[in-house]
Amino acid sequence: MTQKPLTIAVTGLNATDNPAPGVGVLRALRLGDPESRLVGLAYDALDAGIYADGLTSDVFLIPYPSQGLEAFFSRLEYVHDKVGLDVIIPTLDAELPSFIDLEPRLRQLGIRLFLPTREQLDLRSKARLVDLGRKSGIVVPATAVVSDVEELGRVHEKVPYPFFVKGVFYGATLASTYEEAVHAFYKVVSQWGLPVVVQATVRGEEFNVVGVGDGKGGLVGAVPMKKMVITDKGKGWAGITVRDPALAEVTQAFVKATSWRGPFEVEAMRDAEGRYHLIEVNPRFPAWTFLSCAAGMNLPHAVAELAAGRPAPVFGDYKVGSMFVRIAIDQVASFADFQHMVTLGEVARTTNGGQP
Repeated sequence: MTQKPLTIAVTGLNATDNPAPGVGVLRALRLGDPESRLVGLAYDALDAGIYADGLTSDVFLIPYPSQGLEAFFSRLEYVHDKVGLDVIIPTLDAELPSFIDLEPRLRQLGIRLFLPTREQLDLRSKARLVDLGRKSGIVVPATAVVSDVEELGRVHEKVPYPFFVKGVFYGATLASTYEEAVHAFYKVVSQWGLPVVVQATVRGEEFNVVGVGDGKGGLVGAVPMKKMVITDKGKGWAGITVRDPALAEVTQAFVKATSWRGPFEVEAMRDAEGRYHLIEVNPRFPAWTFLSCAAGMNLPHAVAELAAGRPAPVFGDYKVGSMFVRIAIDQVASFADFQHMVTLGEVARTTNGGQP
């Protein structure tokens, strides 16, 4: 029996030089099921993904989770009343706690998610990465959690310079001196609050893995890539899929130790001896997710199917040597669409069959 197409909402439509994952996830979903109705959830009227041609049927502005759980839920309920959501795929770290907390209430509306639990989310946090390393047997660089400048002044006794100063959710600044560390500390606190994470530098090559855990300690699928070009913000601008059993073991060890449910990204450095060091685990799809689709594993489509209670696609092997190169383009948009986003907080482009 043919299953009805899903109506799937995706967050994270920002597409600057440090892009959010939403656009890549939507592109993969469009290929996974061309009949699905794709809905964008944006936080700013100037998010470029709002205006990408043929990407979404409808787009709605939603409030930042920091504005309160009830306001956040109320807006999602409004969107559901308008379009009849089946699945939401969040793609931003900062919004995940709110979606996890709201999952029971969203389920009552008929909206499904495929996300980790709060305990799983906390276990892979930057502040607890060393504990995760001990539990899973994965090598983790020396790490410390600091809450004030006084602690920062002593942190080099545990974590030698140069080290990275990181926010709870985003951001990593390399500091080679105490003065640079203090500057980075206050910058992180102003953006993401306390605590601040300090992590030792690992020299080597950077590798990332996008994957989906089944919630039972197993992998639905995973695709690793090596960063070929890195921006000044540390983001991959080009990458190529690779195969390395040692990297696969790191990924499997993480999923097994946490019984991870949903999408994730493993970031690791391979040192001169070929040993991998776990730098961090992001609890959502990365911006380069579409590469997994191009390599033969449409992981966003798998998440949508699993969230809806359907069997996940059975993947074969991914293609080694698939490559992405990010580009910057001028997105031509309708001013009428922009006016609607600013004044009404939504744009509807739906025609026959729910397609844009």
